[in-house]
Amino acid sequence: MDFEIVLKKLTSEFKKNNIRYALMGGFAIGLWGIIRATGDLDFLVRKDDSSKLDAILKSLGYKCYYKTENVAQYVSDLKIFGAVDIIYAFREYSLNMLQRAEKIFMPDGEYELNILKAEDIIGLKIQAAANDETRRAREHADIEELFKKFAGKMDWNLLKEYFSLFGLEDKLAELERKYKNAE
Repeated sequence: MDFEIVLKKLTSEFKKNNIRYALMGGFAIGLWGIIRATGDLDFLVRKDDSSKLDAILKSLGYKCYYKTENVAQYVSDLKIFGAVDIIYAFREYSLNMLQRAEKIFMPDGEYELNILKAEDIIGLKIQAAANDETRRAREHADIEELFKKFAGKMDWNLLKEYFSLFGLEDKLAELERKYKNAE
């Protein structure tokens, strides 16, 4: 997958069509300065933009391989375009994540994109680990790296909310002892 080409195409189309989105997942973690291998792009998109998003992706040659009310996966036969995973935002937590997303300019300065804040990426990774035991080690490693990088700048009340949703208050206390006062 050529991430630069795909991001430019998608963000341009998202902007033209008023798609409310934020980049998340492994590529977003990479943009926050944490080395992380990934093979696809992951977006959080408002659910009421799903039909516009579907039309955009299909016009670019993507096929929808999986879709529920919560998620969708699009894959292109062209390796350059790869796969795009979507989580639909329609609940309070995910809608708030979209509102908090930050705009960043890509290094070449040619385009900007919306990216989830570290705390919100952590919240989604906690959920992913809870939903799929096979992903737990990778998700926890990503969470640890995000804490190493951003602990001094994070919203600890929001993190407490996310960890409490999954009964992980002890894990947050451990991370807080380890990273909160580290710079």
